[in-house]
Amino acid sequence: MTQEHSFLRIHPHDNVLVALRDLEQGTDIEFEGQIFNLTDRIAAKHKFAINALHSDDQIFMYGVLVGIATKEIPQGGLISTENIHHASSEFHLGKRKLNWHQPDTSHFKNRTFNGYHRADGSVGTANYWIVIPLVFCENRNIQVMKEALVDKLGYKKAKSYESEVEQLMGLYQAGRSTQEILSADMQVSAEKAGTKRFFKNIDGIKFLTHDMGCGGTQQDSRALCGLLAGYITHPNVAGATVLSLGCQHAQGSILQEEIAKRDPSFSKPMVILEQQKLGTERKLLQEALKQTFTGLMEANQNERKPAPITKICIGLECGGSDGFSGISANPALGYVSDVLVSLGGSVILSEFPELCGVEQELSDRCVDEDTAKRFMDLMVTYNAKAVQDGSGFYANPSFGNIKDGLITDAIKSAGAAKKGGTSPVTAVLDYPEKATKPGLNLLCTPGSDVESTTAEVGSGANIVLFTTGLGTPTGNPVAPVIKLSTNTVTYNKMPDIIDINCGTIIEGTETIKQAGERILEYVIQVANGEIQPKAVQLEQDDFIPWKRGVSL
Repeated sequence: MTQEHSFLRIHPHDNVLVALRDLEQGTDIEFEGQIFNLTDRIAAKHKFAINALHSDDQIFMYGVLVGIATKEIPQGGLISTENIHHASSEFHLGKRKLNWHQPDTSHFKNRTFNGYHRADGSVGTANYWIVIPLVFCENRNIQVMKEALVDKLGYKKAKSYESEVEQLMGLYQAGRSTQEILSADMQVSAEKAGTKRFFKNIDGIKFLTHDMGCGGTQQDSRALCGLLAGYITHPNVAGATVLSLGCQHAQGSILQEEIAKRDPSFSKPMVILEQQKLGTERKLLQEALKQTFTGLMEANQNERKPAPITKICIGLECGGSDGFSGISANPALGYVSDVLVSLGGSVILSEFPELCGVEQELSDRCVDEDTAKRFMDLMVTYNAKAVQDGSGFYANPSFGNIKDGLITDAIKSAGAAKKGGTSPVTAVLDYPEKATKPGLNLLCTPGSDVESTTAEVGSGANIVLFTTGLGTPTGNPVAPVIKLSTNTVTYNKMPDIIDINCGTIIEGTETIKQAGERILEYVIQVANGEIQPKAVQLEQDDFIPWKRGVSL
């Protein structure tokens, strides 16, 4: 890698550079006519000062304020948690900035995918039946239904580690020591062919357990019903079985109210069964199995048919982020977002704690003042509640984020926001509202990966693009989650969970535009049912509703 490809200034106003590879202490840096030495070793993804910085000097990245120096930092010195702390600019209601450069969409104009058409006009990229509890008391019954249905109907995944356990048992019975067992060369078991699906047009039956519905606040139970209604009315869901105990806060009547908000003409097959009315567990489960089976019979009649790609609603997510996220995978998603929005499609950007520091830009991009005010109000209220509970947005970066270069929340946020591209913000949604407008939607959620992904899908995302620098093994029960690595090292290390490598951007072998077009082609193949992302193959069916307390 040449000198010019060993570091990067992201924005002309930045006063730090990002190392694209490990740079040793003493390395000569040639930048804008000056030559200086690195006073520290700078690991790839980390930053160093272009000029000497004094205590209380402002640090800029992506053209925005991301930190304040807490001590003297020499020219070529490492920027770290030891010498800066989080800082972000104030924001206010500004003028609308709605002019943007729309990308060339000719390659994707008039493109279609084969999806499942629903009565409300939405189109699914998959066709699932879901079984959900209104309260955690029903989780065991949900598990019993899973054991009864999944294998028999041909939805059990072939891969297991039973043969590995048998090998360990054999070693123990042969009298091998602990050390011998730990150092044993385990033989990988051959994968058996899965059972043929009984219902060919049903992609699976998904069981969404949780720990809510009662014992918390009624507001959380209402939000839970809204989220579950979002899944029941989701374009990837053919129908639902709902189990209720009967006495909990999250009542079936509230669920039906929330469904009606999202789909006033709701007509999918759905059954709500209450255990305290039916009596015994056997009666409940037998009735649930019968009604689920007949619902599957109806849902199986739906087949894939062509639909414009504007019926794809993409959730934009990141997790296990690193110092390359904001300059490779995230802006590539931003390009995908801009293409889809230009064609008339919709995208959802969430994780409000990871938009801290870019509020001014995003609020200025809102289509009208009311939308901008709602975004700013949600940001202020959320952060104030977090501060009240002892942990503001500043506390968002995780140990892994910091270790790999995201040392303040504002640095993390400035890079995370790149997933939303440059288009105007057409709507601001509060959890768990449904996205109904084309364009860029901002959804208030935590930065927590699974809670945010769960929420995006509940708001209507029928495919999720999930960037990761460190490697995050997660997915969603009903929406395909496509994983994109920000760097080639992680992609090569974790090929079992990551679908697409964006490290090519860092290496200079592919532009953001080229990577974005490659990603969108992959999205279309997934929407068609031609490709199953790794998260689907591994049944990474993570589902965590957000309790409206503090979760960053």
